[in-house]
Amino acid sequence: MYGKSPTRAVRFLLGLQLTALWPIAAVEIYTPRVLEAVNGTDIRLKCTFSSFAPVGDALTVTWNFRPRDGGPEQFVFYYHVDPFKPMSGRFKDRVVWDGNPERYDVSILLWKLQFDDNGTYTCQVKNPPDVDGLIGEIQLSVVQTVRFSEIHFLALAIGSACALMVIIVIVVVLFQHFRKKRRAERAHKVVEIKSKEEEKLNQEKKASVSLEYTD
Repeated sequence: MYGKSPTRAVRFLLGLQLTALWPIAAVEIYTPRVLEAVNGTDIRLKCTFSSFAPVGDALTVTWNFRPRDGGPEQFVFYYHVDPFKPMSGRFKDRVVWDGNPERYDVSILLWKLQFDDNGTYTCQVKNPPDVDGLIGEIQLSVVQTVRFSEIHFLALAIGSACALMVIIVIVVVLFQHFRKKRRAERAHKVVEIKSKEEEKLNQEKKASVSLEYTD
């Protein structure tokens, strides 16, 4: 976790001194907008930000949840110097900090997804004097199985084409190998036949010579 340090203290004091002089600007929030995950798995809710003010101990991060089927907004997670997990409710023992403010990352991990986790997760970052700006939103859909997207189909098509090319190459290599092997076998048979014929001719010559001497 993130504890206090001299560097953080200096940043905090510097931030307080610059608050009156720093022009008020909006914090920009970046989220994936839409996510889909399988029931029972874990998912990282990614949220990053940009700010004109230096990141210090004044930074706060608030995660909330709005159920898809309606109902009041629910607390998910809070960060200020240290992460604060929910002590009760649906997200107790199911959400952990996975961010790094020094890298402008304020993401969280949500464990053991359930179907009633469907809804909108909001990520709000305040980095005084940058306290305004839109709140980041993630529409999460928890499903039984992940649906194939166009990217999945494209990846499947490319993978199938690559596999087909590999099979074709293997078939061609095997064909060439067996072709050379058959040629070698034929050449060996031809040599063997010629050797037998030569041996037969030699035997016939010897036999004829023997007959001549006998006569």
